[in-house]
Amino acid sequence: MPAATFDLIRRYYNAFNAGDWNTFFGLLTDDVAHDINQGGRETSITAFRAFIDRMNASYREQIVDIVISVSEDGRRAAAEYVVLGTYLKTDEGLPEATGQTYRLPGGAFFDIRDGKVARVSNYYNLQDWLRQVGA
Repeated sequence: MPAATFDLIRRYYNAFNAGDWNTFFGLLTDDVAHDINQGGRETSITAFRAFIDRMNASYREQIVDIVISVSEDGRRAAAEYVVLGTYLKTDEGLPEATGQTYRLPGGAFFDIRDGKVARVSNYYNLQDWLRQVGA
């Protein structure tokens, strides 16, 4: 089970980096819980799709230097990574976008159910991001 979970998380980030959204969303449960960094929880694949659409409008990101850890029973996983990004379009309530680039350490925690991601909680340092984009 842990090897299958490791592979699931690896495929999740590979699909994200490739912009392969059909594969990406195929790895999630219909009722996926998404904990947004310093925000609330959204529940449903529909809400997650809307979130990704909003993100893709304002940011271009690649996730690199990924280290995946999996619990012995394969029901939980964590990933530590670095986000390489470009701020393309001003996001509501944030500084003006002028194509700034950023390099931001982050992490995510996952619950796995029936071979799919049932929860993802993302974390990064918002103050570091704000500093990097010139806030």
